[in-house]
Amino acid sequence: MVTLPKVNELGFFEIRLESIGGLGANLAGKMLAEAGVTGSGLNGVSFSSYGSEKKGSPVKAHIRFCDIDTKIRDTSPVERPHVVGVFHEALYKTINVVSGIYEDSVVLINSAKSPEALKSKLNLLAGTIAVVDATGIALEEKNRANMAMLGGLFRLCPFLDVDNMRTVIRKSLESKYPGAVQPALNTFDRGYNEVQFQTFAVPEGESMPKFVRWDTPVLGYETQPMGGLVINPGNSILKDLSISRSGMLPHFNQDTCIHCASCDNVCPDFCFVWEEQPDKKGRPQMFLQGIDYQYCKGCLKCVTACPTDALSKSREADGYADEHRTPHRFPLAAI
Repeated sequence: MVTLPKVNELGFFEIRLESIGGLGANLAGKMLAEAGVTGSGLNGVSFSSYGSEKKGSPVKAHIRFCDIDTKIRDTSPVERPHVVGVFHEALYKTINVVSGIYEDSVVLINSAKSPEALKSKLNLLAGTIAVVDATGIALEEKNRANMAMLGGLFRLCPFLDVDNMRTVIRKSLESKYPGAVQPALNTFDRGYNEVQFQTFAVPEGESMPKFVRWDTPVLGYETQPMGGLVINPGNSILKDLSISRSGMLPHFNQDTCIHCASCDNVCPDFCFVWEEQPDKKGRPQMFLQGIDYQYCKGCLKCVTACPTDALSKSREADGYADEHRTPHRFPLAAI
Protein backbone atom coordinates (compact mmCIF):
# COMPACT_ATOMS: atom_id res chain seq x y z
CA MET A 1 0.00 0.00 0.00
CA VAL A 2 1.33 3.45 -0.98
CA THR A 3 1.91 5.89 1.89
CA LEU A 4 1.71 9.63 1.22
CA PRO A 5 4.76 11.55 2.51
CA LYS A 6 2.62 14.18 4.24
CA VAL A 7 -1.03 15.22 4.47
CA ASN A 8 -3.01 18.19 5.79
CA GLU A 9 -5.58 18.13 8.58
CA LEU A 10 -8.17 16.61 6.22
CA GLY A 11 -5.82 13.84 5.12
CA PHE A 12 -5.00 15.28 1.68
CA PHE A 13 -1.73 15.63 -0.19
CA GLU A 14 -2.38 18.65 -2.42
CA ILE A 15 -0.82 19.86 -5.67
CA ARG A 16 -1.50 23.13 -7.49
CA LEU A 17 -0.45 23.84 -11.08
CA GLU A 18 -0.02 27.48 -12.11
CA SER A 19 -0.12 28.05 -15.86
CA ILE A 20 -1.61 29.89 -18.81
CA GLY A 21 -4.14 28.58 -21.30
CA GLY A 22 -2.45 26.61 -24.06
CA LEU A 23 0.36 24.96 -22.08
CA GLY A 24 -1.65 21.89 -21.14
CA ALA A 25 -1.81 22.22 -17.34
CA ASN A 26 -5.44 21.06 -17.25
CA LEU A 27 -4.59 17.85 -19.15
CA ALA A 28 -1.46 17.36 -17.03
CA GLY A 29 -3.54 17.59 -13.85
CA LYS A 30 -6.02 15.00 -15.12
CA MET A 31 -3.25 12.60 -16.14
CA LEU A 32 -1.46 13.11 -12.82
CA ALA A 33 -4.60 12.29 -10.85
CA GLU A 34 -5.35 9.26 -13.05
CA ALA A 35 -1.85 7.88 -12.51
CA GLY A 36 -2.17 8.29 -8.74
CA VAL A 37 -5.52 6.49 -8.67
CA THR A 38 -4.81 3.65 -11.12
CA GLY A 39 -1.12 3.18 -10.43
CA SER A 40 -0.74 3.90 -6.71
CA GLY A 41 -4.13 2.86 -5.38
CA LEU A 42 -4.92 6.30 -3.95
CA ASN A 43 -8.14 8.27 -3.91
CA GLY A 44 -7.68 11.33 -6.10
CA VAL A 45 -9.44 14.22 -7.76
CA SER A 46 -8.41 16.82 -10.35
CA PHE A 47 -10.16 19.98 -11.54
CA SER A 48 -9.22 23.37 -12.95
CA SER A 49 -10.17 26.98 -12.35
CA TYR A 50 -9.87 29.79 -14.87
CA GLY A 51 -11.67 32.84 -16.20
CA SER A 52 -11.60 33.48 -19.92
CA GLU A 53 -10.80 30.32 -21.89
CA LYS A 54 -8.52 32.34 -24.16
CA LYS A 55 -5.03 31.07 -24.88
CA GLY A 56 -2.57 32.93 -22.66
CA SER A 57 -5.00 33.61 -19.79
CA PRO A 58 -4.04 32.42 -16.28
CA VAL A 59 -5.14 28.86 -15.44
CA LYS A 60 -4.90 26.82 -12.24
CA ALA A 61 -5.21 23.05 -11.95
CA HIS A 62 -5.82 21.42 -8.57
CA ILE A 63 -5.04 17.82 -7.56
CA ARG A 64 -5.77 16.07 -4.26
CA PHE A 65 -4.59 12.63 -3.17
CA CYS A 66 -5.52 10.69 -0.04
CA ASP A 67 -5.47 7.07 1.14
CA ILE A 68 -8.18 4.74 -0.08
CA ASP A 69 -10.16 4.95 3.19
CA THR A 70 -10.39 8.76 3.17
CA LYS A 71 -13.39 10.31 1.43
CA ILE A 72 -12.86 13.33 -0.80
CA ARG A 73 -15.62 15.78 -0.02
CA ASP A 74 -13.59 18.95 -0.67
CA THR A 75 -13.47 20.32 -4.21
CA SER A 76 -12.48 23.85 -3.31
CA PRO A 77 -9.29 25.30 -4.89
CA VAL A 78 -6.00 24.17 -3.37
CA GLU A 79 -4.82 27.01 -1.13
CA ARG A 80 -2.08 25.25 0.90
CA PRO A 81 -0.20 23.09 -1.63
CA HIS A 82 2.51 20.59 -0.77
CA VAL A 83 3.72 20.81 -4.38
CA VAL A 84 3.36 23.69 -6.86
CA GLY A 85 4.05 23.34 -10.58
CA VAL A 86 4.68 26.67 -12.34
CA PHE A 87 4.33 26.06 -16.09
CA HIS A 88 5.27 29.64 -17.06
CA GLU A 89 8.10 31.40 -15.24
CA ALA A 90 6.82 34.95 -15.94
CA LEU A 91 3.59 34.29 -14.00
CA TYR A 92 5.30 35.51 -10.82
CA LYS A 93 5.08 39.07 -12.23
CA THR A 94 1.30 39.22 -11.78
CA ILE A 95 0.38 36.18 -9.66
CA ASN A 96 1.67 35.01 -6.28
CA VAL A 97 2.39 31.50 -7.54
CA VAL A 98 3.82 30.37 -4.18
CA SER A 99 0.81 31.51 -2.18
CA GLY A 100 0.03 29.25 0.77
CA ILE A 101 3.08 26.99 0.61
CA TYR A 102 4.53 25.36 3.73
CA GLU A 103 8.18 25.65 4.69
CA ASP A 104 8.76 22.15 3.31
CA SER A 105 6.69 22.55 0.12
CA VAL A 106 8.24 21.93 -3.30
CA VAL A 107 7.94 24.45 -6.14
CA LEU A 108 8.71 23.14 -9.65
CA ILE A 109 9.32 25.88 -12.25
CA ASN A 110 9.61 25.70 -16.02
CA SER A 111 12.87 27.63 -16.30
CA ALA A 112 16.47 27.44 -17.44
CA LYS A 113 17.61 29.47 -14.40
CA SER A 114 19.09 28.03 -11.22
CA PRO A 115 17.00 27.56 -8.06
CA GLU A 116 19.13 30.22 -6.35
CA ALA A 117 18.34 32.77 -9.08
CA LEU A 118 14.60 32.09 -8.83
CA LYS A 119 14.37 32.28 -5.04
CA SER A 120 14.44 36.09 -4.90
CA LYS A 121 12.15 36.48 -7.92
CA LEU A 122 9.51 34.33 -6.24
CA ASN A 123 10.02 36.11 -2.92
CA LEU A 124 10.36 32.64 -1.37
CA LEU A 125 11.52 32.44 2.24
CA ALA A 126 11.92 28.66 2.49
CA GLY A 127 11.09 25.43 0.72
CA THR A 128 12.48 23.39 -2.14
CA ILE A 129 12.83 25.00 -5.56
CA ALA A 130 13.03 22.58 -8.47
CA VAL A 131 13.69 23.65 -12.06
CA VAL A 132 13.34 21.92 -15.40
CA ASP A 133 13.68 23.55 -18.82
CA ALA A 134 10.35 22.13 -19.98
CA THR A 135 10.02 24.56 -22.88
CA GLY A 136 13.49 23.77 -24.20
CA ILE A 137 12.93 20.02 -23.87
CA ALA A 138 9.58 20.27 -25.64
CA LEU A 139 11.08 22.23 -28.55
CA GLU A 140 13.86 19.68 -28.97
CA GLU A 141 11.52 16.69 -28.74
CA LYS A 142 8.81 18.37 -30.86
CA ASN A 143 6.26 17.91 -28.10
CA ARG A 144 4.57 19.98 -25.38
CA ALA A 145 5.98 21.42 -22.20
CA ASN A 146 3.31 19.78 -20.03
CA MET A 147 4.88 16.35 -20.58
CA ALA A 148 8.26 17.59 -19.31
CA MET A 149 6.56 19.22 -16.33
CA LEU A 150 4.78 15.94 -15.59
CA GLY A 151 8.15 14.19 -15.60
CA GLY A 152 9.50 16.69 -13.10
CA LEU A 153 6.42 16.36 -10.89
CA PHE A 154 6.77 12.57 -10.82
CA ARG A 155 10.41 12.90 -9.77
CA LEU A 156 9.28 15.09 -6.87
CA CYS A 157 6.37 12.81 -5.92
CA PRO A 158 8.06 9.39 -5.47
CA PHE A 159 4.83 7.78 -4.24
CA LEU A 160 3.55 7.92 -7.86
CA ASP A 161 4.35 5.03 -10.21
CA VAL A 162 6.39 6.18 -13.21
CA ASP A 163 5.64 3.11 -15.35
CA ASN A 164 1.92 3.61 -14.82
CA MET A 165 2.27 7.22 -15.96
CA ARG A 166 3.82 6.03 -19.22
CA THR A 167 0.79 3.77 -19.67
CA VAL A 168 -1.54 6.73 -19.05
CA ILE A 169 0.32 8.80 -21.66
CA ARG A 170 -0.02 6.03 -24.24
CA LYS A 171 -3.71 5.54 -23.49
CA SER A 172 -4.42 9.28 -23.68
CA LEU A 173 -2.70 9.83 -27.03
CA GLU A 174 -2.50 6.67 -29.11
CA SER A 175 -6.12 6.61 -30.37
CA LYS A 176 -6.15 10.16 -31.78
CA TYR A 177 -2.47 11.10 -32.02
CA PRO A 178 -0.44 7.90 -32.39
CA GLY A 179 2.53 9.79 -33.82
CA ALA A 180 2.75 11.90 -30.66
CA VAL A 181 3.10 8.98 -28.24
CA GLN A 182 6.86 8.42 -28.47
CA PRO A 183 7.77 12.16 -28.45
CA ALA A 184 5.55 12.57 -25.38
CA LEU A 185 7.25 9.66 -23.62
CA ASN A 186 10.69 11.04 -24.51
CA THR A 187 9.69 14.47 -23.20
CA PHE A 188 8.31 12.95 -19.97
CA ASP A 189 11.48 10.93 -19.39
CA ARG A 190 13.73 13.94 -19.97
CA GLY A 191 11.67 16.04 -17.56
CA TYR A 192 12.01 13.27 -14.95
CA ASN A 193 15.77 12.93 -15.42
CA GLU A 194 16.76 16.58 -15.93
CA VAL A 195 14.95 18.26 -13.03
CA GLN A 196 17.29 19.93 -10.52
CA PHE A 197 16.36 21.09 -7.06
CA GLN A 198 17.68 22.90 -4.01
CA THR A 199 16.21 23.20 -0.52
CA PHE A 200 16.24 26.45 1.46
CA ALA A 201 15.70 26.51 5.22
CA VAL A 202 13.91 29.28 7.08
CA PRO A 203 16.58 31.84 8.05
CA GLU A 204 17.40 31.96 11.75
CA GLY A 205 15.18 34.37 13.63
CA GLU A 206 12.51 34.43 10.88
CA SER A 207 9.30 32.49 10.31
CA MET A 208 7.07 31.68 7.37
CA PRO A 209 4.55 34.46 6.62
CA LYS A 210 1.02 33.98 7.86
CA PHE A 211 -1.21 32.45 5.22
CA VAL A 212 -3.44 34.95 3.42
CA ARG A 213 -5.93 33.79 0.81
CA TRP A 214 -4.75 34.74 -2.66
CA ASP A 215 -8.30 35.11 -3.97
CA THR A 216 -9.36 37.80 -1.49
CA PRO A 217 -10.54 40.81 -3.55
CA VAL A 218 -8.46 43.95 -3.19
CA LEU A 219 -11.57 46.11 -3.52
CA GLY A 220 -14.94 45.45 -1.90
CA TYR A 221 -17.91 47.37 -0.59
CA GLU A 222 -15.80 48.75 2.28
CA THR A 223 -12.66 49.57 0.27
CA GLN A 224 -14.04 50.68 -3.12
CA PRO A 225 -13.09 54.32 -3.98
CA MET A 226 -15.87 56.87 -3.55
CA GLY A 227 -17.91 57.65 -6.64
CA GLY A 228 -17.18 54.37 -8.39
CA LEU A 229 -13.79 55.57 -9.61
CA VAL A 230 -12.14 53.07 -11.97
CA ILE A 231 -8.50 52.97 -10.88
CA ASN A 232 -7.39 50.30 -13.39
CA PRO A 233 -9.21 50.93 -16.68
CA GLY A 234 -9.39 48.26 -19.36
CA ASN A 235 -6.83 50.08 -21.47
CA SER A 236 -4.15 48.26 -23.47
CA ILE A 237 -1.67 51.01 -22.62
CA LEU A 238 -1.52 49.78 -19.02
CA LYS A 239 -1.31 46.06 -19.76
CA ASP A 240 1.70 43.74 -19.88
CA LEU A 241 1.09 40.65 -22.01
CA SER A 242 4.51 39.10 -21.45
CA ILE A 243 3.04 36.35 -19.25
CA SER A 244 1.01 35.16 -22.25
CA ARG A 245 4.10 34.16 -24.23
CA SER A 246 4.73 30.43 -24.22
CA GLY A 247 8.43 30.40 -25.07
CA MET A 248 8.74 31.88 -28.55
CA LEU A 249 9.22 35.48 -29.67
CA PRO A 250 9.48 37.36 -33.01
CA HIS A 251 12.87 38.94 -33.77
CA PHE A 252 12.98 42.03 -36.01
CA ASN A 253 15.68 42.72 -38.60
CA GLN A 254 15.22 46.30 -39.81
CA ASP A 255 17.70 45.91 -42.67
CA THR A 256 15.44 43.51 -44.58
CA CYS A 257 12.11 45.20 -43.72
CA ILE A 258 10.19 46.75 -46.64
CA HIS A 259 7.64 48.44 -44.32
CA CYS A 260 4.68 46.77 -46.02
CA ALA A 261 2.66 46.50 -42.77
CA SER A 262 1.72 42.86 -43.41
CA CYS A 263 2.80 42.13 -39.82
CA ASP A 264 0.61 44.87 -38.39
CA ASN A 265 -2.39 43.67 -40.40
CA VAL A 266 -2.36 40.27 -38.68
CA CYS A 267 -1.19 41.33 -35.21
CA PRO A 268 -4.03 40.85 -32.68
CA ASP A 269 -2.43 43.28 -30.25
CA PHE A 270 -0.69 46.65 -30.24
CA CYS A 271 2.87 45.49 -30.91
CA PHE A 272 4.37 47.33 -33.88
CA VAL A 273 5.76 50.85 -33.59
CA TRP A 274 5.68 53.10 -36.66
CA GLU A 275 7.08 56.54 -37.37
CA GLU A 276 6.47 58.92 -40.26
CA GLN A 277 9.66 59.74 -42.15
CA PRO A 278 10.48 60.99 -45.67
CA ASP A 279 11.23 58.31 -48.24
CA LYS A 280 14.00 58.52 -50.86
CA LYS A 281 11.99 61.07 -52.84
CA GLY A 282 11.11 63.16 -49.81
CA ARG A 283 7.52 61.97 -49.58
CA PRO A 284 6.10 61.17 -46.12
CA GLN A 285 5.85 57.44 -45.42
CA MET A 286 5.38 55.24 -42.36
CA PHE A 287 8.47 53.24 -41.40
CA LEU A 288 8.48 50.33 -38.94
CA GLN A 289 10.77 51.11 -36.00
CA GLY A 290 10.47 47.93 -33.96
CA ILE A 291 8.31 45.85 -31.62
CA ASP A 292 6.88 46.90 -28.28
CA TYR A 293 7.22 43.56 -26.53
CA GLN A 294 5.02 44.71 -23.65
CA TYR A 295 2.03 43.88 -25.85
CA CYS A 296 3.44 40.82 -27.65
CA LYS A 297 1.98 37.47 -26.57
CA GLY A 298 4.15 35.43 -28.93
CA CYS A 299 1.45 34.24 -31.34
CA LEU A 300 3.98 34.60 -34.24
CA LYS A 301 1.31 35.49 -36.82
CA CYS A 302 3.57 38.34 -37.88
CA VAL A 303 6.39 35.91 -38.70
CA THR A 304 4.09 33.92 -40.99
CA ALA A 305 2.85 37.06 -42.75
CA CYS A 306 6.26 38.72 -43.31
CA PRO A 307 7.27 38.43 -47.02
CA THR A 308 10.96 39.25 -46.53
CA ASP A 309 11.94 37.30 -43.40
CA ALA A 310 12.49 40.56 -41.55
CA LEU A 311 10.62 38.83 -38.75
CA SER A 312 11.81 35.46 -37.49
CA LYS A 313 10.79 33.27 -34.57
CA SER A 314 13.21 32.37 -31.82
CA ARG A 315 13.22 30.94 -28.32
CA GLU A 316 12.70 33.80 -25.86
CA ALA A 317 15.89 34.46 -23.91
CA ASP A 318 15.77 36.07 -20.50
CA GLY A 319 16.01 39.86 -20.84
CA TYR A 320 15.78 39.94 -24.65
CA ALA A 321 12.34 41.58 -24.74
CA ASP A 322 13.37 44.36 -22.35
CA GLU A 323 16.64 45.03 -24.18
CA HIS A 324 15.09 45.11 -27.68
CA ARG A 325 11.74 46.71 -26.87
CA THR A 326 10.77 49.76 -28.93
CA PRO A 327 8.21 51.47 -26.67
CA HIS A 328 5.19 53.27 -28.02
CA ARG A 329 5.13 57.01 -27.46
CA PHE A 330 1.57 57.69 -26.42
CA PRO A 331 0.18 61.23 -26.03
CA LEU A 332 -0.64 61.97 -22.40
CA ALA A 333 -4.35 62.26 -23.29
CA ALA A 334 -4.42 58.61 -24.37
CA ILE A 335 -3.33 57.50 -20.89
